Amino acid sequence: MLKTGKLLRLRRLSLAGDDRHLLVPLDHSVSDGPIVPADKWDDLLRALVAGGADGIIVHKGRARAFAPDILRSCALVVHLSASTARSADVHAKVLVADVEEALRLGADAVSVHVNIGSDTEAQQLADLGAVARSCDAWGMPLIAMVYPRGPRIEDPRDPDLLAHLANVAADLGADMVKTSVALPIDRMAEVVANSPIPVLAAGGPPDGSDLVEYGAAVMATGCQGLAIGRRIFSAPSPAALVSRLAAVVHGVPGGNGITDDMRMTNYSTIVAGVA
Repeated sequence: MLKTGKLLRLRRLSLAGDDRHLLVPLDHSVSDGPIVPADKWDDLLRALVAGGADGIIVHKGRARAFAPDILRSCALVVHLSASTARSADVHAKVLVADVEEALRLGADAVSVHVNIGSDTEAQQLADLGAVARSCDAWGMPLIAMVYPRGPRIEDPRDPDLLAHLANVAADLGADMVKTSVALPIDRMAEVVANSPIPVLAAGGPPDGSDLVEYGAAVMATGCQGLAIGRRIFSAPSPAALVSRLAAVVHGVPGGNGITDDMRMTNYSTIVAGVA
């Protein structure tokens, strides 16, 4: 039985109340560097909220810098893991914050990153388990970002591997799992069918093709949401793109260019060149 606090916070992660989620990760400023100039952060956040994002994902320091009114209709997820592109091992994620800090910031959820197949997988799994224990104590939803990355991974898009990762997240106490999309895309349905918890699809099409069509294809496999960062915050109009993706995620028929026929397409080939 989930605690009342966790249920309330989970409800705030879905604006439409349909248990579907469009999350925008903005934690790239730690891993890769600035995503927008410092004086444009509030503008970016307001654009994401105006477009209908269900939640944004940031590190604790960035969350402290928000104008208080920005997230009135958008959930806050505080990311607890970090590494940089300049590390000796870019796949080694470490905890840089805890659940109590996230609660003090008003977070609706926390997220933890685990790279299965990396040299530090064991420590990352231990960290996920420890955070899950704290989340249970405080009634905080936990999103596990679990990816197949490192020297022991041969095919990061293998549906059997991704199903394994989803079960790792569930078994260690996560409420949702964010992971890569299987190829061909229609086989993501196997990952969803084998996951005890909701699956959020990470990123966009690997060939850079239409993001909205790709989102429709992924959602049609049974995923309960999208978690897309770079393709959104680097777009000419983040608000417009988020609005179209929100229509896809929350099932608005024909919304913003998405047609019912598109949803009935063969989703293994909807993104040209991906399969």
